[in-house]
Amino acid sequence: MQFAEVAVSVPVRGNQSFHYRVPEALAEEIIRFSRVEVPFSGRLVQGFVLAFNNPPDLKKIKEIKRVVEQQPFLDDQLLVLAQWMEQRYLCGLGDALQSIAGSAIGKATGTKEQDVIIATPPDNAIEGLARAPKQRKVLEVALSRPEHTKTELAKLAGVNLQVVNSLIKKGYLSVKATEPRVELTPSLPVLTKEQEHALAKIRDAMEKQKPQAILLHGVTGSGKTEVYLRSIADTMSKGRQSIILIPEISLTPQMVARFKDRFGNLVAVLHSSMSNGERYAEKKRIRDGLAQVILGARSAIFAPTERLGLIIIDEEHEPSYKQDENPKYHAREVALKRAAQNDAVVILGSATPALESYCRAREGGPYQLVTLAHRVDNRRLPRVQIVDLREELAKGNLNIFSSPLISALSKRIEQGEKSILFLNRRGFATTVLCRRCGQVMKCPRCDISLTLHNDQRLKCHYCGYGISSPLTCPECNSKYIRGFGVGTQRVEEEVKKLFPGCKVFRMDADTTSRKGSHKEILEQFINGDGQILIGTQMIAKGLDIPEVTLVGVVSADVSLNIPDFRAAERTFQLLTQVAGRAGRGEASGDVIVQTYDPEHFSILTARDHDFISFYHREMSVRKALCYPPFSHLIRILFSGISEADVMAAAEWWQESLKGIVEETKITGVEVLGPAPAGIPKIKERFRWQLILKGAVSTDLRKVAGTLLQRAGIRFKKVTVSIDVDPLSI
Repeated sequence: MQFAEVAVSVPVRGNQSFHYRVPEALAEEIIRFSRVEVPFSGRLVQGFVLAFNNPPDLKKIKEIKRVVEQQPFLDDQLLVLAQWMEQRYLCGLGDALQSIAGSAIGKATGTKEQDVIIATPPDNAIEGLARAPKQRKVLEVALSRPEHTKTELAKLAGVNLQVVNSLIKKGYLSVKATEPRVELTPSLPVLTKEQEHALAKIRDAMEKQKPQAILLHGVTGSGKTEVYLRSIADTMSKGRQSIILIPEISLTPQMVARFKDRFGNLVAVLHSSMSNGERYAEKKRIRDGLAQVILGARSAIFAPTERLGLIIIDEEHEPSYKQDENPKYHAREVALKRAAQNDAVVILGSATPALESYCRAREGGPYQLVTLAHRVDNRRLPRVQIVDLREELAKGNLNIFSSPLISALSKRIEQGEKSILFLNRRGFATTVLCRRCGQVMKCPRCDISLTLHNDQRLKCHYCGYGISSPLTCPECNSKYIRGFGVGTQRVEEEVKKLFPGCKVFRMDADTTSRKGSHKEILEQFINGDGQILIGTQMIAKGLDIPEVTLVGVVSADVSLNIPDFRAAERTFQLLTQVAGRAGRGEASGDVIVQTYDPEHFSILTARDHDFISFYHREMSVRKALCYPPFSHLIRILFSGISEADVMAAAEWWQESLKGIVEETKITGVEVLGPAPAGIPKIKERFRWQLILKGAVSTDLRKVAGTLLQRAGIRFKKVTVSIDVDPLSI
């Protein structure tokens, strides 16, 4: 009789693994690291087989129900990484392994686009297909014209792909994987002196064969991507693999294309919209060493590399590198851990680094700082003009666009140049309210106002709830109910009114829900006759369009007025990044920033492209308030259907945390709250939170971890979520 030790994917503390009996029917199928389904606490959950050994107690041993995935690309090094995540992020070991392995993908199905088909029929196969003329035609074409891709073969035979797949299943056709190749561009761009200096520093770090982190602080358009590409080529020459993280890979097709142009099909791309077969094939190429360059979003940091030598995190300041669900890991921290495991180098690249990263790159810090202060070809950084919307209102301008912005847009349209308009709010109007009684239309499931869209429907951007916009107030029956605030749909409508016939594209969550729509919109704007691109923060990153000479920020106040201690930093980053989309070609660029707070230091320093001044000003504010990086935080979020239950759990945790602080005699730890969360209700679940604040991260984790083990399942109807070092509170 065989027993397996399984790490279950549930939020457990203390015992992180449990023993299960291996059924005889599954004995040959289950191996170490197999993903299995097991009974746990009255339900079936997934888990990972860690080892085969006898349990300490044979009583109440349950049986593994089925194998979900035999080999989910896990190994001993990734298991060590999961154990580190368990301690760092106060999560279950099973949850950490689940994040690393990703969703179950089984085995490869189908072929990769570049694979070719060869005919391998048995004798008399042609005659045997007399009653299947389409299959016969395919086989005849494959015999006479070998080594076409599956799509090409189907087209040549005049059939659909299903007919080709049928012959592959019969064994009449076989898939031949194409050999990896490197497609270096014939003439590489000449490096600037700053790029050469940066590359020399990175090569020096690689030669030491010790884990190192380099912060590549380069202004927008300074050629950071070329430094990445050269560093990857150096890594490949040493027989080692590179992982490159991009904030949202679907939003940066240009960057993906640059990597594939340089390294051909030695590039593996990992992202969430891939099919199971595609993901399996890519992961297998990575594990077998056939893919030397792994490109992807946050979760690509867990790629099953055998010889990892370099990790690059582009736009390292981006909040999308932080996982929202358990375990709430940060890809930057995981990258540093993987580098330590592999004696690899980490490059953190950004024009607007996170304050924590820049702080660590100062003299005496653990990071090495490398700066690219100028754009390539000595191109000028864009000129930035700040427009005070209060003055525009005083002049009688009630339009959402200021006079300078309208004039600048008109000039670009006349000259045949392209413009970008940025507003980090989608929809038509952000709020619908009654001007008589003040009633605001809110989502009944979430404590948030509904957004008006141009189809005259009110939608909740958190749970998807939607209704038709009322003609009269549901509270007082007044007809004085209307939308206030501006979203990207309203911007699009106003542009079309001001400039009839102008070719306008909009890029936000509403227009990019379909697979491939990001790439499609960008290609139409870049290669077609598009004149103005309107979008949310997704257009602020990774776009390199030489024809764009104007960027207009419709409202800089959207991110500035969020009640969060990182609001100024986020505003500076967004303004600098979106401004950097202008003037990347031969013509110089202009940026117009509209705001009601033109004297705020984050806006003024963004105007001057002055990160250092912003850094010192913001750090003085953080130091005075003892916010990160001068302290560490742990956010504990409670949610449930009953607000009374949620409040009771939060209050019990508050008292218990204070008790543990006194008991352990740990100094400098504050327990803040409980208080309603920023959005007190989402999807009919009430939300309260506590904040642990202190100077030493390990002290905070010790306090929270101790209570997690003691709490058990005390509050069955309340979900408790732990976020170590949250990006937002």
